[in-house]
Amino acid sequence: MTPLKTPPRAGLLACLLLLGACAPSLNWREVRPEGSGAELMFPCKPEQARRPASAQEPAMGLAVCRAGELGFSLSWSEMPRPDMVGPALHAMGEGLRQRLKAPEAAWQALQLPGMTPRPESGQQALIGSGQKARQALFSRGLKVYQLVMLGPKDDELAWQNFVASVRLPQ
Repeated sequence: MTPLKTPPRAGLLACLLLLGACAPSLNWREVRPEGSGAELMFPCKPEQARRPASAQEPAMGLAVCRAGELGFSLSWSEMPRPDMVGPALHAMGEGLRQRLKAPEAAWQALQLPGMTPRPESGQQALIGSGQKARQALFSRGLKVYQLVMLGPKDDELAWQNFVASVRLPQ
């Protein structure tokens, strides 16, 4: 009795199909959004936008992308005075919670390389109507940051990778 042999092309096709099935939906890449002063890994290529400072508004920036059903973003703004940093962080976090119509949620400690320690810094998970979000708020000097992952489902591992990748070099 002779063993069955798979034709070479059929074997190659089977290998390619298996590799395609194993392809990760999150393609992590290092990003340095212009003007942010941050380095981090995004799971997709982010689009970036910036708004210069005006007499009424501080300069702001945003890097955002979608990977599968999840959206990932980093937003930042430079405050004109130190006493505005804490209120700005609070407003960023509260703004997302209100947009999602999510109930109050506990904050967890957050420590990132290069961040300025502040009582308003932290991370939390939010559950809104049809959306789940995770956000982290932090600052470096006068710059405030909000990191967000948003979608119909939660991905704790993706969130941990996203947060752990943040660097705020000098």
